Amino acid sequence: MNFRVASFNINSIRSRKEMLLQWLEQNQPDVICLQETKVKDEDFPAADFHAAGYQTLFKGQKAYNGVAILTPHEITPLDSNLGDVAEPGEARLIAAAIKGINVVNTYIPQGQAPDSERFRYKINWLKALRGYFERNFTPDQPVLWMGDFNVAPTHLDVHHSEKMLGKVGFHPAEHEALQYVKDWGFEDVFRLHQPDGNQYTFWDYRIPKVLERNLGWRIDHIWATKPLAKLSTKAWIDVEPRRRPKPSDHTFILAEFALS
Repeated sequence: MNFRVASFNINSIRSRKEMLLQWLEQNQPDVICLQETKVKDEDFPAADFHAAGYQTLFKGQKAYNGVAILTPHEITPLDSNLGDVAEPGEARLIAAAIKGINVVNTYIPQGQAPDSERFRYKINWLKALRGYFERNFTPDQPVLWMGDFNVAPTHLDVHHSEKMLGKVGFHPAEHEALQYVKDWGFEDVFRLHQPDGNQYTFWDYRIPKVLERNLGWRIDHIWATKPLAKLSTKAWIDVEPRRRPKPSDHTFILAEFALS
């Protein structure tokens, strides 16, 4: 069977719930991971998604962060504890088993500036994530890691890469930390099927005509352990929602897998 997955930084589920429900009806993913839901758990609109046929698992905070997993299938929560590195109460990681696949959804810290404490926190958070995978899974299991990584991994993943090198999101220290996690056993599923650059998931609101000029970043990702990556059949980015009125500054990234 085809197993379709997606990731989307929604940048407030209150603001974009109706858009998301419409998109779900049109695209019918088996799993979607959301980041920056920006609501406390008691305010997450679970009933609206249940009415649309989706089970929900979510972890929230008031006004910022927040992660969620939606699926029409049975969902089993998994350990979502990063460890002592994570700030108390932060909602940046959530995991579940769905149709025999372990799904991990992360909203990795943005990092603020390379000389800041927040950047050091981001690097430590990323490195701790490898320990999370080591404690909970093995590379020969089907593990799907999705979310807003807040890192563009290569020069293909950011506009004007020579100019942007060294900035937050495209910094050598981030690349090293992300590669450290990848070396545990992940493949970048999008890159397996899309070898060309100039395909992005994020365009900064603050830049004039940023979408028209395609001054973007691919910082939202779908990665899989190698046994699962081998089953992937395609991957793509849906840019259309970013063109709508009052969009998120991100858009959807998707992939499909041929499961037996």
